[in-house]
Amino acid sequence: MKRLTDLIAPSFYGLHKDVKDERHTYYMLNGGRGSGKSTFVSVEIILGIIKDKTANAVVLRKVGVNIKDSVYSQLQWAIEALGVSHLWKEKLSPLELVYIPTGQRIIFRGADDPKKIKSTKFTKGYCKYVWYEECDEFAGMEEIRTINQSLLRGGEKFFVFYSYNPPKSVQNWINAESMRDEPSRIVHHSTYLTVPVQWLGEQFILDAEALRESKPESYAHEYLGEVTGTGGEVFSNVKTRTISAKEIAEFDNIARGLDWGFASDPLHYTVNHYDKTRRILYIFYEIHATRMSNTTVAELIKKENPDNDLVVCDSAEPKSISELNSYGIRCTGAKKGPDSRDYGIKWLQDLNEIVIDPVRCPNTAREFLHYELKKDKEGNFIPRFPDVNDHSIDAVRYSRVFNITKPKEKPKPVFNFETEKPKVNVLIGGEDVVI
Repeated sequence: MKRLTDLIAPSFYGLHKDVKDERHTYYMLNGGRGSGKSTFVSVEIILGIIKDKTANAVVLRKVGVNIKDSVYSQLQWAIEALGVSHLWKEKLSPLELVYIPTGQRIIFRGADDPKKIKSTKFTKGYCKYVWYEECDEFAGMEEIRTINQSLLRGGEKFFVFYSYNPPKSVQNWINAESMRDEPSRIVHHSTYLTVPVQWLGEQFILDAEALRESKPESYAHEYLGEVTGTGGEVFSNVKTRTISAKEIAEFDNIARGLDWGFASDPLHYTVNHYDKTRRILYIFYEIHATRMSNTTVAELIKKENPDNDLVVCDSAEPKSISELNSYGIRCTGAKKGPDSRDYGIKWLQDLNEIVIDPVRCPNTAREFLHYELKKDKEGNFIPRFPDVNDHSIDAVRYSRVFNITKPKEKPKPVFNFETEKPKVNVLIGGEDVVI
């Protein structure tokens, strides 16, 4: 068997040790073209199955038709590169790789056929390894969690690999997910610059350099795996991370806001802290629900807000505000004026950071990260804020009405001394004349 250092790029040596020491369960591997992430995963799975007689693997793509020429071929390469082809049997119908000495299997599934995933079973051992290739093609973490719940059973230790090239937009679900703190997960970024040149070939390097010269932003996205943005992001200052209970206990500038739901639109209640000195907003609590009665809302607010601090609500529903007041909630309507919505969003944009706890406030994180400018009929971004999927944004605006001030207009002079002469009334020949 060949040495591991001959097969994986140096940037993955530390990650291999992490897998070997069983430090994490989930591995998010992102990077640009030729970074070696798929090579690393394929080698780890083959080695892991050979070393552990109870280990099997499931390899997934969003669409099953893409499997044979991608992940199946990649694992075939790993078997050949490790010099163990004589120990493996290749099957095409269904696609499988079988470890001959023990009968352990690597099976392949497309998420477009969820029934096959749920019915996945192994006669020997359990599913120790799961690999989501081109993970960004999946619908989101809810879809992936559902699949994991079906596969991660019957064993003591699991390894789940998510490999993908980061999409351009920071609002994309997988880019947002990679910024979320998760103790059982490690996020690893790699580029072709850490891969031995002879592995990639001269043409690969020439193509990369040509794109770097002609289109540097495309190069940064495609080859360096950078999140370059779509150009329509409204909030480029959002950071998602865990906000600890210790931090919250020290917050001293807390505000609360409420955006009323209507029919299928959700009600959203927010609690946040504003650090004026550093201009950082911390959002750490939310209520987000549809068809919730005002009675239920009042009960939930009382639990979160035992001191009955002021809640600033959307003033469009005075009856609901009055009802909450009757339930003992101290609340008022946000004062609105021309363009107050735009001023509020621009104030949020201008903050140094908006820190959102994605565990405590998943809906807030989703709306802030996904909020983009409006598009015209041709799909081009225009400088206007859409009035959709912005319930948490509105609630935060209301909560901070006392911090958001409309820019003051410069007072207009009565006349311009440079272009006009002052008009003065004087008495000439007994008549009042203006000069």
